Amino acid sequence: MTMPSQDPASVELIDAEANEVPPPQPHGGKSPIGRLLLGLSLVLISFNLRPVFSSASALLPEIRTGLGLSSFGASILTTLPVVCLGLFSPLAPRLAQRIGTERVLLGMIFLLGLGTALRGFSSVPLLFFGTALAGACIAIGNVLLPGVVKRDFPDKAALMTGCYTMALCAGAASAAGLTLPIEHALGGSLGGALAAWALPAFVVGLLWLPQVIGARSQVRRSGFRVSGLWTDPIAWQVTLFMGLQSALAYCVFGWLVPILRERGLDGVTAGAIVSVSVMVQAAACLVAPHIAVKGRDQRAINVALCVIAVAALLGLLFAPLWMVWFWAVLQGVGQGGLIAVALTVIVLRSPDAHVAAHLSGMAQFVGYLLAAVGPLVVGMIHGWTGSFAWSSVLFVLLGLGAAFNGWFAGRAITVNARIVETP
Repeated sequence: MTMPSQDPASVELIDAEANEVPPPQPHGGKSPIGRLLLGLSLVLISFNLRPVFSSASALLPEIRTGLGLSSFGASILTTLPVVCLGLFSPLAPRLAQRIGTERVLLGMIFLLGLGTALRGFSSVPLLFFGTALAGACIAIGNVLLPGVVKRDFPDKAALMTGCYTMALCAGAASAAGLTLPIEHALGGSLGGALAAWALPAFVVGLLWLPQVIGARSQVRRSGFRVSGLWTDPIAWQVTLFMGLQSALAYCVFGWLVPILRERGLDGVTAGAIVSVSVMVQAAACLVAPHIAVKGRDQRAINVALCVIAVAALLGLLFAPLWMVWFWAVLQGVGQGGLIAVALTVIVLRSPDAHVAAHLSGMAQFVGYLLAAVGPLVVGMIHGWTGSFAWSSVLFVLLGLGAAFNGWFAGRAITVNARIVETP
């Protein structure tokens, strides 16, 4: 089946509660001030969904030295939150059905702050437990936030999509660029620098609390189920494309700062380079869907972005250091574009919103578990060889896998899944 051209604003947000009865109702507070406060709260919540990844990456050499972590332990630390993204994503819609989306988001942001704060203690068990707790909370936010944005701002979808995406990247970029300066400002306090990122989470939680108290709660049930999705080849191609490009992305979040530091850059400069790269990702996220939906299909752009992302990573590994800013910007273009087109492809390959929500759940559950392999293997390669150079083989293999599945996932056809209404 050939897919018609679509408005990019309509394909970037997936409602995780699209199959609920009665359908989700907009959040209370329709005054201009109320809508402004709601929009600001959602954007600030999304800001907090990435610092856990890049803050630990920025201080990974110090964490290893200060806490005595082995290369394998460091690999587990960078992989753990990605594993949690996959494991806990399916719980989000069920929690929202039982206690309401707003309340789930409130609990999520406060527990995210708690998990982040626990990483500030000089304790390896608390470091790992706090990281896992934060990863689980981020998984919940990843699934529910886009649907809330789509539900409450249907007339501002493009604007809110842009703000949401920019906030995600701004959170990652801020943690990458500021964590090491924060450590220096705190007199070399490793724990203080890691725990500092709990503060914005708690502040946003206090901002969100009165809005949750004023929101009406609904008890909903699933009104539909999707049959045939997990046996459909196209659904698996979309899922593998999502997972393999995510593996590249989390290799960047988890290891690019240590890679650059090993090449001879100081920690602050390495963090600044990654920060710039992540902000370029934000711009690419805004542009790529517009390009992707203009063509007859998405095969060419999927493969091209894989080539750009991998080539730039190889440049960051091996090219002369005076070119590092160029390769960082190019990597941001490739990686940010990949993230955006992977999300876009999920919707374009779905015949309706119900299938899109379930395909998104499948892609996140399997894709993030697959993505967790990337940062784990990078750390293991470094432990075995004492260098990041051989990680280039992994990057090429991930890129080839993503390009292969992206080519097939980019075809202008839809998944063969059926919607079955439940009593």
